[in-house]
Amino acid sequence: MDQKKINNSKFNIRLPIIIAITLAAGIQIGAKFFGSRTAISDVVKSSSKFKEILTYIDQSYVDPVNTDSLADYGIQKMLEKLDPHTAYLPAKEAELAEAELQNGFDGIGVEFNIFNDTVYVVTPLSGGPSEEAGILSGDAIIEANGTALTGDKVNTPLIFNTLRGKKGTKVDMKIKRKGFGELLDFSVIRDKIPTFSVDASYLMPDNITGYLKVSRFSETTYDEFINGMQDLKDKGMQRLILDLRGNPGGYLERAVSIADEFIPGSDILVYTDGKDDRNDRRINAGHKGVFEQGSLIVLIDEGSASASEIVSGALQDYDRALIVGRRSFGKGLVQAPISLSDGSELRLTIARYYIPSGRSIQKPYVNGDLEDYYNELYERGEHGEFFSADSIHAEQGKAFKTMGGRTVYGGGGITPDVFVPRDTSHVSTYLFELYNKNVIREYALHYANVHEAELKKQSVDSFVRNFEISEAMCSEIVKEANKVGVKHDAKGFTKSKPFIQNQVKALIARAVWKDENGLSNSFYKVVNTDDEAIKVALKSFGKAEKLEGK
Repeated sequence: MDQKKINNSKFNIRLPIIIAITLAAGIQIGAKFFGSRTAISDVVKSSSKFKEILTYIDQSYVDPVNTDSLADYGIQKMLEKLDPHTAYLPAKEAELAEAELQNGFDGIGVEFNIFNDTVYVVTPLSGGPSEEAGILSGDAIIEANGTALTGDKVNTPLIFNTLRGKKGTKVDMKIKRKGFGELLDFSVIRDKIPTFSVDASYLMPDNITGYLKVSRFSETTYDEFINGMQDLKDKGMQRLILDLRGNPGGYLERAVSIADEFIPGSDILVYTDGKDDRNDRRINAGHKGVFEQGSLIVLIDEGSASASEIVSGALQDYDRALIVGRRSFGKGLVQAPISLSDGSELRLTIARYYIPSGRSIQKPYVNGDLEDYYNELYERGEHGEFFSADSIHAEQGKAFKTMGGRTVYGGGGITPDVFVPRDTSHVSTYLFELYNKNVIREYALHYANVHEAELKKQSVDSFVRNFEISEAMCSEIVKEANKVGVKHDAKGFTKSKPFIQNQVKALIARAVWKDENGLSNSFYKVVNTDDEAIKVALKSFGKAEKLEGK
């Protein structure tokens, strides 16, 4: 396999161009913003053409027909003519989807989107089995356990039924990944999907910079966030890195509450605009925040979507934070959950989200990898050359002003103030095979189990500073890889060696020092030492301080 083609592998631990299947997080935004709707408008009459045709089929068609199945199929095909996020869920699936953000569930741990009869991963859930297996944002799931997930029969119920299941059971998937000619095989073991949403909250070695990572906006996110922030302030935090990379969204009210903790005053945080004035809403800041003063940097990338874009966009528009990373996903459509008479649910796009500067978050829904296109343009400084497509075409490349007079650009998603390209210098075919066979994780867990008592004689911070993955340990990894059929590639191993060592060390730390409340501080303390976006952020606080003093 040509190494040049391996651009989007697992190998950035938080590389979020990842598309997956269990949590429809963004849908919760419309539910909380607009409330549930329990009935169809009176404008839709019972004598519609659709119902007439079904009635004739039921009464007169020559063979027995399940009209419920026909109706579901017709609805699915009809919605395909709309935007990528309008969806229909049968009663059972609607009930399961509602419970996901509240109670957790068993599955492979991904958020997905169906586009052009293909299932694409939006992001893997942090700490879930798909992330550990190496599923990436942007992957297309072609087949799972022998069931085809492409074509005109693919729909949300089929995906749920195929990918979710009992903890401990296996899903064998065939994945189409950009840059690879052949399909890639992945085996993911279903597990309980974690309900915690703040992955890390710790003070960095300089003792003044806090790091807090929010992986999604669930029912408990705001409380987790406040607890983490208070702990950081008690330890002397003066400035903060808020990591929203790979955050697919979730409950809007949790997201705007967090934004409100940083933004003083009572100005607008987000508003919507739809065809019907009843769907036009405004949410304003409203209370004294926990960190309204102090330098703030927000990290985003291609996996940052929906509610996380509202947070980062509002902070950018008020010049409250410096945004570092890559252009975000661009999901700015509002879905209202409309309960139908049989318990099924229509999630209908009724409006677009706009952040304070007037920018729409939604990217054009056209074919092609627009995230890569946007990032390339930004890196070259060509902010204004965006595609013209759909009904927000007038905003493509349009310049907007932040409250402090800085220029920002429309076109969907949030454009960072400081661009950080993907680091693929460590990527090799050999590394991909190690991940595909789960060699790195299994070796790290085994080492942690054998040496736990010895390692715990020191603190995790001492471990981060002083522990090294030795040459002997590297040789053991190679031997374990050979046992599972991964042929040694000296050139590939040399290229990926520093990354492999960092990953093994981080996984050992997480296994030995088990943090409370779902946190993975020990893991991120190791990983972030070699994270390019973190390095850039730490060097960019001078720019963030200038914003603060605007």
